[in-house]
Amino acid sequence: MYRIPLGKQVSVGVDWLLKQYGHLFDAFAAGVNTFIHVFKNGLTVLPWWILILIVAALAWRVRGWRLAIGSTLGLLLIYDLQLWPALIETLVLVIISALVSICIGLPLGILAARNQKFQRLMSPLLDFMQTMPSFVYLIPALMFFGLGTVPAVFATVIFSMPPVIRLTNLGIRQVPIDLVEVGEAFGSTPFQLLWKIQLPLAMPTIMAGINQTMMLSLSMVVIAAMIGSGGFGQGVLAGISQMDIGKGFENGLAVVILAMILDRLSQGLIHSPRKSKRL
Repeated sequence: MYRIPLGKQVSVGVDWLLKQYGHLFDAFAAGVNTFIHVFKNGLTVLPWWILILIVAALAWRVRGWRLAIGSTLGLLLIYDLQLWPALIETLVLVIISALVSICIGLPLGILAARNQKFQRLMSPLLDFMQTMPSFVYLIPALMFFGLGTVPAVFATVIFSMPPVIRLTNLGIRQVPIDLVEVGEAFGSTPFQLLWKIQLPLAMPTIMAGINQTMMLSLSMVVIAAMIGSGGFGQGVLAGISQMDIGKGFENGLAVVILAMILDRLSQGLIHSPRKSKRL
């Protein structure tokens, strides 16, 4: 029976890209790597206790004293476990990957909401991105950018982008049509309708997509450590390879603490205006 040489054709295509545009990939990786190092060095310059105070103040602002105390205790535990450098590396990976995913995903979600043909085109592509095993993304990332944080960011962005695109599209489409018609009746331009009516009403749904993107970015930490991203994932992989359950548990617990803090903070950004009105 004839077998379609799909895998072979993909390999040939990747090899062709590397031969034709390998220098561009190297230049891009060098630029991103420089930015990552500057960002990480900026966080490293801050004393650990100042960073904890910043997180606690932000948690107090968006969710109240309970989250502030919980975040402080969790970060103090990470520092006590001597995992603070791993925290900085993980935080840099998550923040950069989430920001890139959001900057690309929001415009694509808005375009999908306003163009039915583009929405039909994006839907199977997003299905592909969400259902493809995350390990597969490491292969082209490794071939294009080598080992390190840059391929980890590349793979994480592809893996974590779909939720913000889908929920931005969904949020804008769920805006009541009568409110849009009122804006059109008053002579609003399409940009004014989007900026003053659709986006504000869709913001809770969009923020839910941003929250999911951040959580997916963090879930790639352990997997991305396989190609040299460092952070908590490196500790988890070391615990697996050395059969050291204690080391694996400590790094896994640190991932859970960071995930809870980021999740509560992003959720607090959705509900804090409502909460401030009640207060």
